[in-house]
Amino acid sequence: MSIESAKAFLERVRNDEDFRKSVGGITTAEERMEFVKKAGFDFTEKEINSLKDELSDEQLGGVAGGNPCNEGGCPTMGFNI
Repeated sequence: MSIESAKAFLERVRNDEDFRKSVGGITTAEERMEFVKKAGFDFTEKEINSLKDELSDEQLGGVAGGNPCNEGGCPTMGFNI
């Protein structure tokens, strides 16, 4: 598990709309983490959370868990960023 893997994951989320939609369409955090690991990324929740200062508000909405970020919703990852 590594910060480097978490950074690579966030880079892919930023730049690959299909990947972002695939991840965001998964309904549980456990299933999302399984998908992310199958995609070749290996990081902990703590590692991904440590990168939150590197993300814009819009990007946070795309990877953060919790409520939808706008009235139309947004993809969520289930991480507590």
